Amino acid sequence: MKKYSKRIKNLKNLLTKDSYTLDESIPLLKNLGTAKFVESVEAHISLNIDPKYANQQLRTSLVLPNGTGKSIRIAVLTDTDYVAEILKSGATIAGSDDLIEEITSGKINFDLLITTPQLMPKLAKLGRILGPKGLMPSPKSGTVTQNLKEAISEFKKGKLEYRADKTGIVHLSFGKVSFSENELKENLLAVYNSLEKNKPSGVRGRYFNSFNICTTMSPAIKIELSTFKK
Repeated sequence: MKKYSKRIKNLKNLLTKDSYTLDESIPLLKNLGTAKFVESVEAHISLNIDPKYANQQLRTSLVLPNGTGKSIRIAVLTDTDYVAEILKSGATIAGSDDLIEEITSGKINFDLLITTPQLMPKLAKLGRILGPKGLMPSPKSGTVTQNLKEAISEFKKGKLEYRADKTGIVHLSFGKVSFSENELKENLLAVYNSLEKNKPSGVRGRYFNSFNICTTMSPAIKIELSTFKK
């Protein structure tokens, strides 16, 4: 039997129901954030999809209305002539062949990699390194684009890339416990609406299996799916 710490046991005691409405879940979520640091808040959504089929895969991005509350390290693969300009635009790292060499050697000091369609072939050989880490750029997620400056700006403001894992579950962070209840609700609704908008064409019948939220260090709160549409 799994053993829980006293803190987790106390938090579990706050969960008096199997599921909660959206409006009930947000204040409860904030009350669960009792760690000695400002915890992130996470959503874990189980979808009725099988990503081994191309028409049931999900990878996209959305802009959270109130941002993520996190600073993001952005790397940009660009032509040598534009490196200085891209760094001025807010990229943490920018480079050309030198950046590819760093990635090849295992030096990955970034959370997001952006590039242009023309330079994507240079990254093909790095798929085995970037793929498992979820860092391979993709047009669907907005990380392969002609407008690098705009992409940098959007991701720094709170644009979020997400995908369903091989079991059909989406894991993402949608803010911090320090956000107001309204800010968290707006962000969570944006997540739900994005999932609906990007529903894979191969889905048959029910789309959502479950929708859970939690803080970095808390038990999960199950949200009643019907309350997202009220």
